[in-house]
Amino acid sequence: MSELEAWVEAASEELGLDAAEVPVKAVLDVARDVAHGVVRPGAPVSAYLMGVAVGRGADPADVADRLSQLALSWSKPAS
Repeated sequence: MSELEAWVEAASEELGLDAAEVPVKAVLDVARDVAHGVVRPGAPVSAYLMGVAVGRGADPADVADRLSQLALSWSKPAS
């Protein structure tokens, strides 16, 4: 078991969640896309937003896809 898998398992147990239902790859993909395409601090905030949306009944794959597409299409201000 990797350290990430161990963490997800422990954190899920602490929060009364089923670790098998955590879309780890999707969350990491969104975080990567936001960190690289928008701004690094946006990654954890986006993961939180994803969790709120899923907690309210949204499909995790759909939320991940929508956030990744938004991040990948984001136009950074000219420096």
